[in-house]
Amino acid sequence: MKKYISLLMIFGFLFLFQSCASQGSLDSKTVDLLIDSQEFTFHAERANPTNYDVINVMNSMPNATATRILNLNGDYTIDVSKNTLDVVLPYFGRLFNPTYGNTSDNSYRFTSKDFTVTKTQNNKGKWTLKFKPKDVKTVDEMNIEIFKNGKAFVSMRSNDRQPISYDGYISKTEIKQEKEKP
Repeated sequence: MKKYISLLMIFGFLFLFQSCASQGSLDSKTVDLLIDSQEFTFHAERANPTNYDVINVMNSMPNATATRILNLNGDYTIDVSKNTLDVVLPYFGRLFNPTYGNTSDNSYRFTSKDFTVTKTQNNKGKWTLKFKPKDVKTVDEMNIEIFKNGKAFVSMRSNDRQPISYDGYISKTEIKQEKEKP
């Protein structure tokens, strides 16, 4: 009887970890369709600043560690469509020309309608998309590396701040409905 209970516990843990590992993953055909149609959304799960001074400052805060602060909740996205590039991402790092008063200007929050895209795929199936927005003065280049399972890595290079990267996944763009104002 004890053997059966231990076997059931082992299979239970295996199924639990199986379901946790499959979150946010897509099959390779769906990923290829999303990239070919150029209609997808990147959901950021973690920010990776390149400056260790930033990480040291985050670790010096009481009751908070840098790992908890840099884990994002999924509300930060990059919406890619054929005509627009809508970016809403936080920024952790050094700004060389900060704007005072309005803190939303210090993160990556912009919509670009004039940009170039370069798509390449390597022999293992990983896609690399390079976006160069022409109507955003601070962002020089944004690279999105998309793996076969839908996981993605974004790196941002700007003219006025240190580089930063983000880990996350892509999904099909959902249609956003505007809330009616009373």
